Amino acid sequence: MAKRTIPITGHTEVYGLIATPIRHSSSPAMHNAAFEALGMDNIYTVFEVGEDELEDAVNGLRALGVKGWNVSMPNKVAIMPYLDHISPVSKLCGAVNTVINDNGILTGTITDGIGWERSIEEYGETIQGKTLVILGAGGAATAIITQAAMDGIKEIYVFNRRNGRSWQRANDKSKEIAKATHCPIHVYDLNDHDLLHRTIAKADILVNATSAGMAPHTDLCLVNDDDFHEGLIVTDCVYNPRDTILLKKARQNGCLAIEGIYMIIYQGAASFKLWTNQDMPIDAVKKALDLNQ
Repeated sequence: MAKRTIPITGHTEVYGLIATPIRHSSSPAMHNAAFEALGMDNIYTVFEVGEDELEDAVNGLRALGVKGWNVSMPNKVAIMPYLDHISPVSKLCGAVNTVINDNGILTGTITDGIGWERSIEEYGETIQGKTLVILGAGGAATAIITQAAMDGIKEIYVFNRRNGRSWQRANDKSKEIAKATHCPIHVYDLNDHDLLHRTIAKADILVNATSAGMAPHTDLCLVNDDDFHEGLIVTDCVYNPRDTILLKKARQNGCLAIEGIYMIIYQGAASFKLWTNQDMPIDAVKKALDLNQ
């Protein structure tokens, strides 16, 4: 990333990210490259904050006039009681990844689902009217399911491991989202490989929202070669490594394969727009992240 050329002054506005652990995040590179490209006197940094410090951190960020911040684990649910307003999508999803500070009034929303949708639009595709199969039912999956259901996807099939509270939460949340959006959402056991195969066969989009394929377990993939079919769009929420085994298999079988880093970029772009009312310069961000596309 190029050096900052805009001096830090008494007018510099501060943005950031609260989570733990978080020093590895690519968000500072993304947002600071965007500020630099647009000539904006802003800076983005990270704050190592866990649930024990969260209330004090939110009050401190509010008092110091930090203009906006992203929220990641373990704070995406825990932060909600400390905010003044919660967007409809965050209320339905049950999590926040973006906070806007409007003169001390804090509004929380979530842009993960928007980021996922825009990563598909990057390749000239759309989710409208399509059938989605999603592997996993954690935070990333819930954000995608919620946004997709609100934005016109035809039907959603969630495959999650059938293990106690996680299974029950997935069912309860899916019913809540389906009722609010009138989008059919079905929850099935991820270990039912025959059903998964038959469901993917009629799907338009497949998403991995589990940690399968993430370093150091890069050889783990939840689907087989014969699960892929022509015309299937395959996306992965894993972004380390960028080119997961799922995406490699998808590409080898003639599918469109979309890397998880694009979901990261576009969720950041949506946050950036909410904070600054400016479009994030995506080309500058891709250059900062060493992306060739």
